[in-house]
Amino acid sequence: MKKILNTDKAPAPVGPYSQAVEIDGTVFCSGQVPIIAETGEVFTGDIQKQTEIVMQNVAAVLENAGLKFDNVVKTMIFLTDMSDFGQVNEIYGKYFPENPPARSCVAVKELPKGVNVEIEVLCKRF
Repeated sequence: MKKILNTDKAPAPVGPYSQAVEIDGTVFCSGQVPIIAETGEVFTGDIQKQTEIVMQNVAAVLENAGLKFDNVVKTMIFLTDMSDFGQVNEIYGKYFPENPPARSCVAVKELPKGVNVEIEVLCKRF
């Protein structure tokens, strides 16, 4: 059975999608962008700050699902400028100090709301 997961501790979806969907113990989380959940403000400044906001939003979605970063088995990072890769990695790596998940990182022309980074995660209940 498909279970829809949403929390007000992460930004509301900006389109017709859910923050996360669970099926048979696998949780598919929609990509998070640097929107501050409490205010709805879109942050488009410093890429490390953008990444920190994104990861905090991911954490809120995981927490709502009763999961932690240890449950993440795959991530996908979208960047508008691949020269930001190192700075994004620096922040991202703090959330996965051991046994990091599989990951893809791709450059894209643009992202919603004019941001420079979006991260989605796939999780599994253990």
